[in-house]
Formats: sequence, C-alpha cells, structure tokens
Amino acid sequence: MPQIIVENLVKTFQIAKRKTGLWNATKGLIHREYTTVKALEGISFKLDEGELVGYIGPNGAGKSTTVKVLSGILVPNSGHCEVLGNVPWKNRISHVKKIGVVFGQRSQLWWDLPVIDSFELLKDIYNIPEKQYKTTKDELVERLKLQQILEVPVRQLSLGQRMRCEISASLLHTPPILFLDEPTIGLDAVSKLAAREFIKDLNKKHGTTVILTTHDMDDIEALCSRVMVIGKGQILLDGTVNEIRNTVSKERRLIIDLEEQILGISIEGATLVKVEGSRAYLDFNPDKITPAQLIGNISAKYKIKDLFIENPPIDEVIAKFYGEFKI
Repeated sequence: MPQIIVENLVKTFQIAKRKTGLWNATKGLIHREYTTVKALEGISFKLDEGELVGYIGPNGAGKSTTVKVLSGILVPNSGHCEVLGNVPWKNRISHVKKIGVVFGQRSQLWWDLPVIDSFELLKDIYNIPEKQYKTTKDELVERLKLQQILEVPVRQLSLGQRMRCEISASLLHTPPILFLDEPTIGLDAVSKLAAREFIKDLNKKHGTTVILTTHDMDDIEALCSRVMVIGKGQILLDGTVNEIRNTVSKERRLIIDLEEQILGISIEGATLVKVEGSRAYLDFNPDKITPAQLIGNISAKYKIKDLFIENPPIDEVIAKFYGEFKI
C-alpha cells in the first residue's frame, strides 16, 4: 500500500489587488478586490515506501504548496490526501510525529539558543525516549559534522551550518517520511556533497521515503530514482531522469578537443552548442547519426586531440521542457 496518496488536489489563494494612489488605497479599505491564483489544479500521485522522489518545477509551479499540504500546514480547497493513513490537516498531532520537514527559507530552530538546546526542546516536543534520542542525535552529529557548532547560537551559524542542523532537527524523532524543500540552497560545494551523501544513505539504510524539491538539477540527478515535474499547478511528467531526457530529447553531447583553437565548426548531423578555445560542444541524435559516423566526419576535417560523449546537462533538458510547455 502506498505511503502517500494524492488524488485531484486543488489549492487556490485569494490575493488582494493593490492600486497606486491615496484615493485607491482609501477605496481598498472599504471595498477590496481579489484575484484568485490557482496553485494546484487537480494533481494526483502515489508514493511507495522507500522512494526518493525529486519534485521539480519553476518558481510558482506549486512545489512548496504541495509540501505544505502534505505536511498539514495548508488545507486544500478540494481533493483527497493521505500520508501513512492520516489526512494531514485533520490528524495533525499523529501526522507530524511521522514526518520530518525542512524548508530552506524557514527555521525550526530557536534563533537565540545554542543548537543543542533546540535539539533538547524537540526531544521533549516529540516525546522521544532518552536512549533513542541519544543514539539518533549522536549519529546525526557524526554524519553531518556538527560537533563544533552544537554550543553555538543558531543566529551565529552560517547558512550551510544552519541547514545541516535543520536536517538533523527534522530527523531526531526518526520519521519514516522526510520532506525537503530546497535543503541545499546556499550550501558550498563540500557541504552540498555531504548533504547529498547523507540523504542518499538515509534513504538506503533506513528506508526513509524522501520528497525533494529543488532548483539544483545536480541534486536531482545524483539522488532521485523518480522525478515529478510540476508546472502551472499540474503534474506534467512523472518518471526516471532518463525517461524525462528521452521525452524531451534523445540528443547526446559530443565534446571534442582539437589540436588548434577554432572560431566555429560545421559538421553534418550535429548542432554546434558552443566553442571554448580549442574545445567544441556538439549535440547529435544517435538515432540519426552514430557516434562513430560523427567522429569520422569531424576527423576528416580537423585534427582531434581528445573527445568524450555525455548526456546534455539535466538543467538544460529541464529548461527546454519548461520552454516547450511555456511555464
């Protein structure tokens, strides 16, 4: 049975219209006009235990709204939603005991208190047994390298340090489901790699179901076995990274280093993406021309120093998909 069931979920917001000028502002106090914004327009999906799902889309697509509905923060206008058998906004207390949530832009830690004090408060809030708390806390501190910052007030932490503490705080009660909304935002390369490795290990070792929303496509490619693309409040694609690549384009990328610098290159069966000194980037469709044929065409005109073939960057694929759907 799926851990998460979402059926025809709809959520709209009423936003007040604001016009410039003193007279319009005065009128607005008496008679205010509203605009209806559709954040979710009948989305449906199911998640099984142990899935690590990327939930992506442009700004305003409905990602964070979905996470807030699933975590019980928002109540939808219509539709059905169950998380581990609970309706999130109706069974709040039993529901929040089974989920962990990290919002990249909001904190669950107490701003002026040392990190360890926030952990202790969360232990009492969730009624975590002392032995379980110590075991879990020690593991999180070790894995996310928090030893040196446990006694530091949250307000004095860097963004990367705080995000590592936020992830730890959301997992102290060992929830079977974790919602991560932009968890790697603002992290440096080392911290980002450490966070990715931890999330992957958490999913594999403990079987934690993870929903990850992010604009960092490298996170998606490195972590997620399944990706859902949302746009204009609707699920537009649902599949693996490779399935999404093939849906958008079957093109591969040939990167060649030539013996001398060039300003441009024209090869039949390939599209030039860019040139950087003596390196050229070419896209081609292997269904139309094989890599061997393409390399042969190039070597007939240029002296090749080195070459390799890869998939186009996933962020380019997703950007192309957004463009096709005009989102």
